[in-house]
Amino acid sequence: MAYRSVAKNKTLFQGPTAPRKSYMDSQVKPHNSDSYNRGKFYANRHPLTDVTSNNFLKEYELEVKRKFDQIVPILIKISSLQHDQDFVLKAQQLTISEFGFELPEHLLKNAWVRPLDMRALYAWCVFQVHQAFSNEFFNSDPLNGGEGSLEARNFDSFLADCGFHLLDITPCADGRLAHSITYALRIPYSSVRRRSHAGALFDIENTVNRWIKIEHKRYREGIPNGPEQPTRYLKVVTYHFSSVDPFHQGCAAHGSDDEVAAASGLQRLLDFREAIENSFCCGASVDLLLIGLDTDTDQIRIHTPSAESKMDLNKWISAGDVYKETKSLSVENAMKRITELVEQSAPDQPDQGMVAFITRIIANNISQIDYVRELHGGIYPDAGHAERFIGVGLGFKEVHLRNLTYFSHLDTVEQGAPDLDVGVKIFKGLNVSRELPIPVVIRFDYSGRVPGARDRAKSDCLRVDSAITSRYRELVDDGLIHTLLTIRDRDQKTPTEVVGSSLDPVAQEEH
Repeated sequence: MAYRSVAKNKTLFQGPTAPRKSYMDSQVKPHNSDSYNRGKFYANRHPLTDVTSNNFLKEYELEVKRKFDQIVPILIKISSLQHDQDFVLKAQQLTISEFGFELPEHLLKNAWVRPLDMRALYAWCVFQVHQAFSNEFFNSDPLNGGEGSLEARNFDSFLADCGFHLLDITPCADGRLAHSITYALRIPYSSVRRRSHAGALFDIENTVNRWIKIEHKRYREGIPNGPEQPTRYLKVVTYHFSSVDPFHQGCAAHGSDDEVAAASGLQRLLDFREAIENSFCCGASVDLLLIGLDTDTDQIRIHTPSAESKMDLNKWISAGDVYKETKSLSVENAMKRITELVEQSAPDQPDQGMVAFITRIIANNISQIDYVRELHGGIYPDAGHAERFIGVGLGFKEVHLRNLTYFSHLDTVEQGAPDLDVGVKIFKGLNVSRELPIPVVIRFDYSGRVPGARDRAKSDCLRVDSAITSRYRELVDDGLIHTLLTIRDRDQKTPTEVVGSSLDPVAQEEH
């Protein structure tokens, strides 16, 4: 593995800190998507690249991120108007025309006697833009990956043919992996269980419980298939690394050491399988897979397992290498060659269902490699963190864009403190250093079929909100953390419900 001897020297590079300016070798500079002539990329795509899908995903990404990126310029305009006689009217007209929503009157009406609370207005706009794209996601399925969609049905059928009845993927909570399902791997989001954790270090007990629930449904309801069918639960960990700035822009939870990130992910997978074997004597019903993602290029590398889930951390198949080797081949021959390369990359005889699965994932990633080449010249311009808000709690099915959200999946702040602390540290560099607040969206999904579940989800939001206030009291008191509390019935195809916010007007006490 590249830079191995240096990466192991923990005294050379300490991490994580606030996002640092990345350095870049003169041979691998990213190109500005507005000025760079991408014509040669359009004419030089890989034969496996899905051009229609790339164009579709590009439009979605650019439109959503454009709304977030408009916030600061619009607020600067509003700030310059605050002493105008008709300030409130002008401010509302501007935000309605640009965003389609109004600013809260209680944050505007006192601008004539005291400065505007621009931090609060910034957080409000982030929350409103988030709600707008979240509502669109649940109302119209803009990514065409919802349950019952053609894409999901086709992939579910393919997954079953590979011998898997459930795909459970844990990416790192880093926002640079938030798009890993729909973009980097090109998997319909409803066909996979995604739960992000810092360092991709998923909760083993929680995952064992998830396995139990899935197996119970197979025996009781035949969903997603019956127990007589010889399929397995596929658990995947996606760690990440940086090819441009490996010592600073790798995984913060592992000190930007890709060897440690990969080894820790594999160990967590093995511990999960051992937990199943020790408790239920059926480890053969669980398959494991380890994937690495280069956050600069979106190229993946897969540690192909043997039929017994044995993986070699020093051996993998690289989508970037496959791209180069198969670019001159026909579609049919390229797919055959990928299959051969997958089989050769395994430490021992691989399972053919796993080979078929990895072959498809590698082929899917080739489209993403061209996506990044055509949009950014091959390397993302934001090598480091550029998330817009922190997502805390359980849910966020709607987030599938790179560097949009830092995830902190948790039931309690105490339990999820390591994930949340990393996120706050990241946002101290992104926002607090610019005098902007950290927007935190709290989410708890619930089952509407369970009596009282909605009220408990709301109570969970309030509990976590209170814990965040206590843990980061100084930031909260300075207006540098604001929260939005949301819940959602996961049994319905409906948007989230807002149940509170730190920006709600303070009720006046009656005498």
